[in-house]
Amino acid sequence: MNWDQVKGNWKQMKGKVREQWGDLTDDDIDRIAGQREQLVGRVQERYGCAKEEAERQVDDWSRKIN
Repeated sequence: MNWDQVKGNWKQMKGKVREQWGDLTDDDIDRIAGQREQLVGRVQERYGCAKEEAERQVDDWSRKIN
């Protein structure tokens, strides 16, 4: 799924984000609002991983949610 679709369907995507990254808070998810870079940054912050790892996780997740 491309990021325009993710952003457009963000209300439906929130649950899927929560399933994948349970440490993200509701506030985190609301602030992300379908923005890829925001999601990468929050994953990086909450899970203490490098930016490249967070980007890989987000890209893998976006490919799986079709």
